[in-house]
Amino acid sequence: MKKKNFIVLSILVYIFIFFNFTLIFAQSEKKWFPSELNIQPFTANFLEPRVGFLFNVKENNIRLDIGNSIDLIQYESTDEVISFGADFFTYTRIRGEKEFHFPVETIDYLFGINSGYKKTIEDNEIGLRFRLSHISAHLVDGQFDKSTFQWRNGRLPEVYSREFIEIFPFIRFYNWRFYLGFTHIFHSSPKNVKKNILQLGFDYFLSNNTDNIINPFFAYDFKLSGKNKYIGNNFINFGIKFGKFNKKGLSIYYSFISGHSIHGEYFDIIEKYSNVGFNIDL
Repeated sequence: MKKKNFIVLSILVYIFIFFNFTLIFAQSEKKWFPSELNIQPFTANFLEPRVGFLFNVKENNIRLDIGNSIDLIQYESTDEVISFGADFFTYTRIRGEKEFHFPVETIDYLFGINSGYKKTIEDNEIGLRFRLSHISAHLVDGQFDKSTFQWRNGRLPEVYSREFIEIFPFIRFYNWRFYLGFTHIFHSSPKNVKKNILQLGFDYFLSNNTDNIINPFFAYDFKLSGKNKYIGNNFINFGIKFGKFNKKGLSIYYSFISGHSIHGEYFDIIEKYSNVGFNIDL
């Protein structure tokens, strides 16, 4: 199926789902632009909206995340919530230098639409998140050495983009939330990127008491993806969230990452490094 046809079909399916759920939930409470997300971002999944920094422990590199997901509308019944929204965010690699200079080496952009379903069963939850998204990656002037008029490390800019659909079913019980992830890339540049990504992970908050505003947490994400062959990617986060465990807040945490670089222009590089970061949780 051609890229354009797949995108059109995906959007039509999204519109069909939207209007059908609108009819099903016609008698439920409708909230336009609610203040909280129906489905909170998965803590260790790197492809989530964030506002914050990650400081590499050994190298003088910084990752800057700027982004947001917003639910445009939610339909809420006694124990179920349906949401439809949009995603817009970036994740940027920055190099620290003297005199408080921070050249930008590479930046990745994501935008798309999403929908979510969540059902509460006593104090537990089951649900599903769907996303249709586009990512593009770019080398920036901080990667260009003006003294030699060459790109640093001999790495030249190349076209990198992908369009994909993503499905994340999850279950939350007690203090745990487990999820599976399936991503299908229906168009990519370069072409030899593996078209399917398999993923699983969890996040655990020491307390799920909604009155607590200091919440230690631990999260892990494993993902199988690749360019010419599949490689396992690991993401570990643990730290403290200031704010309710399932609401907005501020997190200070340690992060370990191994596998393919998360940045598209460096996707062929295998990396392993630790970070200390903070994030404004949306």
